[in-house]
Amino acid sequence: MKIAIASDHAAVDLKADLREFMIELGHEVADLGPETADRVDYPDYGYMLAEVVAEGTAEFGVALCGSGIGISIAVNRNPGCRCALVSDPYSAALAREHNDANVIAMGARLTGPDMARACLMSFLDGKFAGGRHAGRVDKLSNPILKETAR
Repeated sequence: MKIAIASDHAAVDLKADLREFMIELGHEVADLGPETADRVDYPDYGYMLAEVVAEGTAEFGVALCGSGIGISIAVNRNPGCRCALVSDPYSAALAREHNDANVIAMGARLTGPDMARACLMSFLDGKFAGGRHAGRVDKLSNPILKETAR
């Protein structure tokens, strides 16, 4: 599968680690940068990643910054993306199963390489359950859909 990955300066090392890990697993990886740890703004890379995923150039995205929070907010500005900030394999699996997330976000200052690899594996292995979750996911990308709370 084709996966895009982007980070800010705080997560360049984790990005390189996860890029190589995904290549070893046989995935095609589009590294959107940055290449160095020189200061950059995470929204720029989050927006770029979101565009690549939303337009279908990549099936999934991996968004990284110091905490994972800022870049996940940037990615989620694009209505074609459902980016989940995760910290463990279970939350990564639920992001796919319940929310049909197409981007995973993690914080390099909070998540070590081994845990990040485990989260990524769980995310990529996950499948959307559909069913009762499908209508909710539709509302995430189309907020005009409204239904009375029951």
